[in-house]
Amino acid sequence: MLSCWAAIFWKEPIWLITPFAIILAKPLAQWITRNTEQLYWLYLIALPLSTEFNFTPGLGLDLPGEPILIGLTLLILASMIYQPNQYRSLLNSAIGKWIALYAAWMLISLCYADNTWLATKFMLAKIWYILPLVFLTAWIHTQKPNFKKLSILLCIPMLLVVMQALIRHGMYGFEFVAIKKAMAPFFRNHVNYSAMLVCLLPAGWLLYYFSENPNRKRGIKAALLIGLTGLFFAYSRGAWLALFVGLIAYLGIRKNRIGILILTGMLTACIGLTLLIHNNRFLAFAPEHDETIFHENFSAHLSATVGLKDISNAERFHRWVAGFRMISEKPITGFGANSFYPAYQPYTIAPFKTWVSNNPEHSTIHNYYLLLAVEQGIPALIIFGGFLIYLILQAQKMYHRFQQNYYRMIALGTGIILCMIASLNVSSDLIETDKIGGLFWLCTGVILALQQLLKREATTIAL
Repeated sequence: MLSCWAAIFWKEPIWLITPFAIILAKPLAQWITRNTEQLYWLYLIALPLSTEFNFTPGLGLDLPGEPILIGLTLLILASMIYQPNQYRSLLNSAIGKWIALYAAWMLISLCYADNTWLATKFMLAKIWYILPLVFLTAWIHTQKPNFKKLSILLCIPMLLVVMQALIRHGMYGFEFVAIKKAMAPFFRNHVNYSAMLVCLLPAGWLLYYFSENPNRKRGIKAALLIGLTGLFFAYSRGAWLALFVGLIAYLGIRKNRIGILILTGMLTACIGLTLLIHNNRFLAFAPEHDETIFHENFSAHLSATVGLKDISNAERFHRWVAGFRMISEKPITGFGANSFYPAYQPYTIAPFKTWVSNNPEHSTIHNYYLLLAVEQGIPALIIFGGFLIYLILQAQKMYHRFQQNYYRMIALGTGIILCMIASLNVSSDLIETDKIGGLFWLCTGVILALQQLLKREATTIAL
């Protein structure tokens, strides 16, 4: 009766499940405790299928993914307390130290945050992503490597999402404006959808590479073609660019040149940024307010992009300018995690204002590297950037050092995905989403597992 009253009062039907949740709580807790690994595999299935749900205006979770992660985090913390030896080598690894540094600076930034509650929620979310997706992933695959199963459990649900999206999008004639309707409720927008899709293509390619059964190989090839078709009709320029970056990363890792490519990219970005800032040259790129509109036709959308009249990129410039001005005010500690939206409007400038500058979606800066510097200071950007480069270089190193081809190819595929994620976050802030954020920390866990397996292989060869 109470649950029915709550559902009516708050107009939320989810309250109706309360009695069943209470009844099932104890047996479910017992099952979870005995089946931590199975719960981990369940999360992988849920990752492409999770949907955002707001319990209150200030509290939202991605269901069912985040509740599973919270449960796994509690189990890992208990395991670390009662059986610390299981995780000691992982926590003492270079990746463990990078994450400790990342968390330490996050805590320092929290102390100086404009809104401590928002920053605290951010840090809690980081904990329940990092602990299970990095350390549990590494522990599971160090004990009993099963990277094929990991790829399968991610790719099959994503394939189902792509197939239903293509069918529903086809009913609208594959119109550019209809793509958002086709992917609901699994993805918020076409950017998140296309980003997840393009990042899972290397996992699908590895499944094809390792498959020896001709029929299975044909099935995987058909699935990859469906994925590429879905990527095309997602109409996301960032994801198309990420696919190109993935191909460059494939060649760079195989030729042992990924470090040179990263350095070239960073130098190019620094030179371009310096030229834009010098004598306020960036003001020359201010859009014409009345000409910068949303285009319902994708060809017109691309033409507007080339002519710098596309509203999405124009609004990005609007927020990036605000972001640089915010960084100049608080370069060390930043404004605090989750604080960009409440704080950025006074730092915008009129020449870059667009029709959507009132930001009804409460979205952020659309560049993860800038977002880190704005919210947690330049040290956070340096720490995360260094960590990301370290992971990519480790993937290359292990590709060339492993004797077993299976592990070499896993390192190659993981390095490609990390390079794609790095590319996508230049024009988006996807590390803070459950899909790409989950995939990033999962790749980190895979790199950590591969490091442990490489040590084991080297010891075996030495013996």
